[in-house]
Amino acid sequence: MEKEGERLIPINIVDEMKSSYIDYSMSVIVSRALPDVRDGLKPVHRRVLYGMYGLGNFFSKKHLKSARIVGEVLGKYHPHGDTSVYDAMVRMAQPWSLRYQQVHGQGNFGSMDGDPPAAMRYTEAKLQKIADDILGDLDKDTVDFQNNFDDSLTEPKVLPTKIPNLLVNGASGIAVGMATNMAPHNLTEVIDGICAYIDDNEISIDDLMKHIIAPDFPTGGIIYGYEGVRDAFHTGRGRIVLRAKVNFEEIGNRNAIIVTEIPYQVNKAEMIIRTADLVKDEKLVGIHEIRDESDRNGMRVVYELKNDAIPNVVLNLLYKYTALQTSFSVNNIALVHGRPVQLNVKDMIHHFVDHRHVVVVRRTEYELRKAKERAHILEGFMKVIGTQDDLDRAIYIIRHSANPAEAKEGLIKEFELSEIQAQAILDLRLARLTGMELDKIRAEYDEIMAMIADLDDILANEARRFQIIRDEMLEMKEKYGDERRTEIDFSGGEMSIEDFIPNERVVLTISHAGYVKRTSLSEYKIQSRGGVGNRGATTREEDFLEYIVSATNHQYMLFFTEKGKCYWLRVFEIPEGSKTAKGRAVQNLINIEPDDKIKAYIRTNDLKDTEYINQMNVVMLTKNGTVKKTSLEAYSRPRINGVNAIEIRENDQLLSARLTDGTSQIMIATKNGKCIRFPEEKARAVGRGSIGVRGISLEKGDEAIGMIVVNDMENDTVLVVSERGYGKRTAVLDYRETNRGGKGVITLNITEKTGNLIAIQSVTDDDGLMIINKSGVAIRMSMDQMRVMGRNTQGVKVINLKKDDEIAAIAKIEMDKEVAEELEENEGDEITDSNNPEFETEEQTGDNSFTNLGDPEVLETIEEEEEESKNDDKSDEV
Repeated sequence: MEKEGERLIPINIVDEMKSSYIDYSMSVIVSRALPDVRDGLKPVHRRVLYGMYGLGNFFSKKHLKSARIVGEVLGKYHPHGDTSVYDAMVRMAQPWSLRYQQVHGQGNFGSMDGDPPAAMRYTEAKLQKIADDILGDLDKDTVDFQNNFDDSLTEPKVLPTKIPNLLVNGASGIAVGMATNMAPHNLTEVIDGICAYIDDNEISIDDLMKHIIAPDFPTGGIIYGYEGVRDAFHTGRGRIVLRAKVNFEEIGNRNAIIVTEIPYQVNKAEMIIRTADLVKDEKLVGIHEIRDESDRNGMRVVYELKNDAIPNVVLNLLYKYTALQTSFSVNNIALVHGRPVQLNVKDMIHHFVDHRHVVVVRRTEYELRKAKERAHILEGFMKVIGTQDDLDRAIYIIRHSANPAEAKEGLIKEFELSEIQAQAILDLRLARLTGMELDKIRAEYDEIMAMIADLDDILANEARRFQIIRDEMLEMKEKYGDERRTEIDFSGGEMSIEDFIPNERVVLTISHAGYVKRTSLSEYKIQSRGGVGNRGATTREEDFLEYIVSATNHQYMLFFTEKGKCYWLRVFEIPEGSKTAKGRAVQNLINIEPDDKIKAYIRTNDLKDTEYINQMNVVMLTKNGTVKKTSLEAYSRPRINGVNAIEIRENDQLLSARLTDGTSQIMIATKNGKCIRFPEEKARAVGRGSIGVRGISLEKGDEAIGMIVVNDMENDTVLVVSERGYGKRTAVLDYRETNRGGKGVITLNITEKTGNLIAIQSVTDDDGLMIINKSGVAIRMSMDQMRVMGRNTQGVKVINLKKDDEIAAIAKIEMDKEVAEELEENEGDEITDSNNPEFETEEQTGDNSFTNLGDPEVLETIEEEEEESKNDDKSDEV
């Protein structure tokens, strides 16, 4: 029933809900959740800055209580609750939230662990210095003002910022039916991009990306892959993968992963708790302990690993299961003329430059207006006090007037002044009527007139206005520009990191224990070179350099494991180290499985060179005598987790992998002393998924022990060594060429005295050899000490072994000729370990002795050559 004075209007509830919800959604979109494209601020942030501006709470002044600031903003401009205002102000003061903070906080403003800030009654704040340039020129009619919520005051619709806030600080907000998530960028890069846009409005986004390389997050970290960045810059939408910045350390006798920077917007404490839960549930294996050692000097989260854990494997598990790797989904939606629009990077720069242009025009018009007003008053001064007679008449009029209004009227009539000029004359102090002051007035007038001409020129000349914008941008860069914090790993995208890394020559060294490093060739040229190894081969302290090769930063290293997988590292990805540094374990650099190990490494040229990769082949050998030849082209598309290079069947494993050019000779040796030589053409090229073909037929109990690839038939010789210390060096041509898959010929008569054959190497007189005993002793010898003998000889005793000791392996010191030539240029430099106190041969310690393998008398005393085979073709060859 209607009450008196009331009228009920029936409304369809569906229509009312539609209308009300649209009003609500528009309010959220326009007045709460989305930033303005011009100043990059949402209303609450703009009101916080303007409220502090009104309080005079500048960087040069003292801090004010946060409650005082919140009260000012809440009472005058933002009637939506003190929590919303205080939370916004706190975020503007947090160095891990904003790339360039706008508020300077004093007190507890929270932490990266998600700790809340102290209550507003305890904390204090003031504007940061950068806010001076966000609010600058606000008093010069540069922007429009609107009434506040109760029409009692006015507030700016937008701030006349010189800082491209939207780009440098980003924004995030959830509206109704849409959301925005804009990444922060580096101010220096953004201003370089703005200047490039001012210089050429038609500049492409790709050219802008040469200046603004990628987002730059306040917490640093690494952008992994570039495709998402490219999408975000081109379309306004993209998914950017972020990774923590980590390094490996040894703490005591354990390896540890040290995290020094985490991805943007990751809660560090929650990340650690989540990781601990995964370790507890055994979803993350290999972690012994997690510690947060962060302090005021920076972040340091320690993942201490178990003794058998491989750091690189654990790190990849952490990336997969924890917040050490996250993604930032860019969605650039901002208000353009009050409407939400999706923007690419050029659009944002365009709208910011347009805003600055409007501000410069309005500021110039304001300054011109003020200058003309001042000039008008100065003209009145010069009319009245220009001569002594004029001054006397003015004084007479003023003195004989009954009141100020009459005096003003008299001056207007007598001197033809405006009311403003007459009032200014009446307001003059007597001191301004002296002759000296008149000179100052004339000088000021001349200065004002010059300023008016300059301001008129600015308004008439668009090119000059844009030059002013450019100069102001460069001034901002000088004042606030800094270095990029977030690194970029281009490996996941199309843009090649080679574009950013010079293709310099370096020396790659790989030790017998698998430690690798990259050293500038200049360091080898400048310093005397020390050694290719030291005593022992079973521990990290007892290691020697096995592979020394010249390379360029853009080349690739291929690593082959005994399980038949291939992994890639570009040379520049190998950690740099001094010539005395130990280097980094290879298994920490690639995603190798814990129970797998590297058996071969190959240096290749650029894998994008189509002619090169189609010409070269990779030849592999397994323990069961299988040979597989595959075009290098099949390995020209690197993958982070490697690829299958050869199918390894049960009870088999990869032994060796070599790069060939299609014309090489392949030689395979077995532990029972057989050897086969055949041209590589006999093994047809197959795909990566194939198992290969038979390289040598093995008798029961026999197995292949190695393979060599011969390219120089005249100078290369074959060295074979048995486990009891017997060896022999033979010309390649002594092994006649046969078909692939045969049983081969005898290369060394295997007896109980010699032990099984353990190694085959292709050597010349210039090569060095390391012999590694099972007792952990490494002995170096030069091949020119060992003479070449016939294939049917017994061989000689290479080394006298202690009782029960055996040779574990031999390793040829593979040194690139280019490196050797560079080193030989330094007089007195020796490619030996004679100057290394850690390196002791058995000869030096007296534990054993080298055999003088070049002395015929010694050969006779050590071992009489056994009777040659009566019928070589019948007994040896099958």
